[in-house]
Amino acid sequence: MNIGVPAEIRPNEMRVAATPDTVKKLVNLGHSLRVESGAGAAAHFPDSAYAAAGATLVEADAAFGAQTVLKVHSPEDDELRLMKPGTVVIGMLDPFNASNMRALADAGLTAFSLEAAPRTTRAQSMDVLSSQANIAGYKATLVAMSMYQRFVPMLMTAAGTVKAARILILGAGVAGLQAIATAKRLGAVVEASDVRPAAKEQIESLGAKFLDVPYETDEEREAAVGVGGYARPMPGSWLERQSALVHQRAIQADIIISTALIPGRTAPTLIHEHTVEKMKPGSIIVDLAAGRGAQYQGRAGGNCPLTEADKVVVRHGVRLVGHTNFASMLATDASELYARNLLNFLALITGPDATVSIDPADPIVAATLFARDGQVLRTL
Repeated sequence: MNIGVPAEIRPNEMRVAATPDTVKKLVNLGHSLRVESGAGAAAHFPDSAYAAAGATLVEADAAFGAQTVLKVHSPEDDELRLMKPGTVVIGMLDPFNASNMRALADAGLTAFSLEAAPRTTRAQSMDVLSSQANIAGYKATLVAMSMYQRFVPMLMTAAGTVKAARILILGAGVAGLQAIATAKRLGAVVEASDVRPAAKEQIESLGAKFLDVPYETDEEREAAVGVGGYARPMPGSWLERQSALVHQRAIQADIIISTALIPGRTAPTLIHEHTVEKMKPGSIIVDLAAGRGAQYQGRAGGNCPLTEADKVVVRHGVRLVGHTNFASMLATDASELYARNLLNFLALITGPDATVSIDPADPIVAATLFARDGQVLRTL
């Protein structure tokens, strides 16, 4: 298989879809690799390391001209024009965006979007959402603490005692759990909330206090269980009770890290403006759902409507952080983990002679294959 690895062109994207380590493994399996010069530079993978691993350094058109192309993000229009019909493209292709899937199909590409990989044991090693969310939760916590103008752990000094920072985590998926673990390691007092009953045990196992909002109806319980490992939108009755509890805890918090986001859905509003107004001056809100809120087509809002995507703003004395690509801020490790996800997926579509061999009966292949032979195979 001839595999191309182009540089990413989106603003602030520093990740790369293959590292020298995964390139070496692919070469040893019989594949040839074309890596665009400078593709890994922002993630601290120099061209010399790719060359030493067996890759050929090329320009962008040659990388996109390969039989199989590995990407972080879906190809932009200018990149699509460099790809031949029949090219296999693998990456995080935004399968919830119907117009984007249509563009890939119209270009004649065979498109695999790994965000849609099933949450099964067999697919864990290809779960790009989890590998990148884990990094995002860690980095979001460090960003919040770097902006917070007080100590995070409790300190007893000759000048007096400094209280530990109180951190509230909203959403206990992969990113939220990593945020809890990181905050606890650094000495904060941590509380966390999630709609799923199973999250309570996970939260408490990391040493945080679970904010419990009891379920009063069967509808609420069924929604909380979720589908495929993800929460479902909760009924309004439960959201009202959760909102009241979050408001009460938020105004006592020093830092809030909000991670509540269902793929392909508008992010729920968890932190209202009247809550921000009552928070302590100097408090921090890091909104990992920034740009996916009620006005999400305009890239405004997230779990808090005051958040602005890709900006840090101050509202009512509270600093709101709206970075939308925390994983890229840890580009080296993020690339390492993402590249391994792609390496593991490539094994599914590689035949014994190291050529492309797509088995549509394989549940992981079927779940991630969105475009082929000019057709959009399904929509989410």
